[in-house]
Amino acid sequence: MAVDNPQVIVLMGSKSDWDVMQHTSETLKRFGVTHECRALSAHRTPAAVMELVSAAEDNGTEVIIAAAGGAAHLAGVVAAHTLLPVLGVPMASALNGLDSLLSTVQMPAGIPVGTLAIGKAGATNAALLAVAILARKQPELREKLQAFRDEQTQNVLSVTLP
Repeated sequence: MAVDNPQVIVLMGSKSDWDVMQHTSETLKRFGVTHECRALSAHRTPAAVMELVSAAEDNGTEVIIAAAGGAAHLAGVVAAHTLLPVLGVPMASALNGLDSLLSTVQMPAGIPVGTLAIGKAGATNAALLAVAILARKQPELREKLQAFRDEQTQNVLSVTLP
């Protein structure tokens, strides 16, 4: 999905990650955040990753979300090529995502990647964290985020147990 001047870029290491990362896109859509979703690999398409990320800030992007499984180097490679906030979403893999989590979270000092949970929860929360980052400068987005949080509170409070 190509978008001119997306506020958020959502990258995933391969198309197979879309089943999970569609939750990121759906959440960003819910808040009206313009975003672009792409499948690019840190290992198989490094030049394309670098080209996209290097131009992102000049194109109006404010946050990049990067998801990968296995060695999960995508978020780190992205973070090495930009000063924008990079949020990493580890994907389930051969070791139930633990390898992906450790590859994403264990960045060397100086190149930070904000790492979320493995899988769907991480994909959804990465979008919500991106919204929170954007909401610092966009009052209307802050209002939508507050309404979402209020809705979450009401959902919990309305639960009745047998």
